Amino acid sequence: MRPTTSTAASTPPRSEPTLGEPPDFDTWTCPVPLRDHDRIVMGHGGGGRLSAELVEHLFLPAFGIDPAVELHDAATLDLAGGRVAFSTDSYVVRPLFFPGGCIGDLAVHGTINDLAMTGARPLALSTGFILEEGLEMATLGLVAEAMGGAAQAAGVRLATGDTKVVERGLADGLYINTAGVGVVPEGVDIRPRRAAVDDVVILSGAIGMHGVAVLSKREGLEFGTEIRSDSAPLHELVATMVDTCADIHVLRDPTRGGVATALCDIAVAAGVGIAVEEAAIPVPDAVAGACSFLGLDPMHIANEGKLIALVPAAQAGGVLEAMWRHPLGRGAAIVGQVVGDHRGLVVAETPLGAHRVIDVPLGEQLPRIC
Repeated sequence: MRPTTSTAASTPPRSEPTLGEPPDFDTWTCPVPLRDHDRIVMGHGGGGRLSAELVEHLFLPAFGIDPAVELHDAATLDLAGGRVAFSTDSYVVRPLFFPGGCIGDLAVHGTINDLAMTGARPLALSTGFILEEGLEMATLGLVAEAMGGAAQAAGVRLATGDTKVVERGLADGLYINTAGVGVVPEGVDIRPRRAAVDDVVILSGAIGMHGVAVLSKREGLEFGTEIRSDSAPLHELVATMVDTCADIHVLRDPTRGGVATALCDIAVAAGVGIAVEEAAIPVPDAVAGACSFLGLDPMHIANEGKLIALVPAAQAGGVLEAMWRHPLGRGAAIVGQVVGDHRGLVVAETPLGAHRVIDVPLGEQLPRIC
């Protein structure tokens, strides 16, 4: 990212910020990268800019959907008797088992969380299996048991499903698709465009564990201590938050693309700026060490058991205290605020007092992590 420049003689030169003053981010733009793909690349599935372009320029027009439609983790539908949340997701994580979980419980948690980010109470999930010829029956049994156990623990029914088999070498063992439905409580309206200036940004806990856990298992890396995935269902935490403040404006689970992508999506959708304090974002020492070793940014690493909440300032203290009382929110912290400056951008203040623009990755630092 760089400041814009102009060669027109009629445009007065832009004064540079003096030492110690933050740059004027409202005059910054991102140059449009030259991306002309006639075939799918791995980055199209990474949750970054390539994924967004695929949705905006291919899927939405093909489906006859207005490109200006508001996109969220789940769709909300007004049906007879109330509002229903509906979501679907597919899981191609490699390896199938990793520290802290496996593709089975991850699929259940991920779809529950997509529903929960609308404030919905999840009711039922579908399960679709694409199995590779030659997959060991014992492996499939372990995955199925993990799914069943995760659903039962979350109080969500696995209501319907399907199974297909493909030839050997075409599916890395197995892939899973899930869809879920849930009921949105009356008076709850949680979506990205509700982000408003002066909202407080709350993060439910430490970031980066899932992506690093999967990478360490896949590549056989050791970082002095085992890093375990944070995969967990967040609907009960969300219910606790909603009971405290029904007027939560935005919820997002920072999965693919991490905290950075989630915050950038909100800023663009609502046309607001978001200012975060890097020192306030909890990053475990093991994750920080792994990212430093691998040249990764913890803000871009996927999480599967954390959420971001944008809450009116007057209710932020009560929501934070309610989160602390829940096991999955004990590490919750205020990490930033919605501002009227640098609209559409996320700007972080570093521990040294400098400022940097947080951007969406082009593809994904760690592919196949969910």
